[in-house]
Amino acid sequence: MPWWQWLADVAGVLLLLVLCYGIALVVRRRFLSRHGGTFEFSVRVRSGRAGRGWVLGLGRYSGGDLEWFRIFSLLPRPRRTFRRAELEYLGRRDPGGVESYSLYSGHIIVSCRTPTGPLEVAMSPEALTGFLAWLEAAPPGQRSRRR
Repeated sequence: MPWWQWLADVAGVLLLLVLCYGIALVVRRRFLSRHGGTFEFSVRVRSGRAGRGWVLGLGRYSGGDLEWFRIFSLLPRPRRTFRRAELEYLGRRDPGGVESYSLYSGHIIVSCRTPTGPLEVAMSPEALTGFLAWLEAAPPGQRSRRR
């Protein structure tokens, strides 16, 4: 078999794999949306350098938990789960510098406190309204964690 046919076969297989991956991502997002509405929700996983460490993802409310799924992962389980009783809203700000390129357009950065330390997440203004309502909707007996 000539080298160009071998190269065409490899390119075809790679194209097929990329297509299958894209279809799997769409199916996964549909699957996640079936169990509650999802929204664009990014998490800052590393905060060593200013404006760096953001990972794009999806958020989904599940009772007293906020589940975060990486956008380009095929896993059906959340990568991180934030419990409502452990989150404290500290404030919000607009992305600056490099952050504006790392996040979805129009998103706001929200600062929170958790038992494991500070947390920064990014979401749309509409999702922030829902997030704050969800935080304040804690069952009776739980103290409000909003400042």
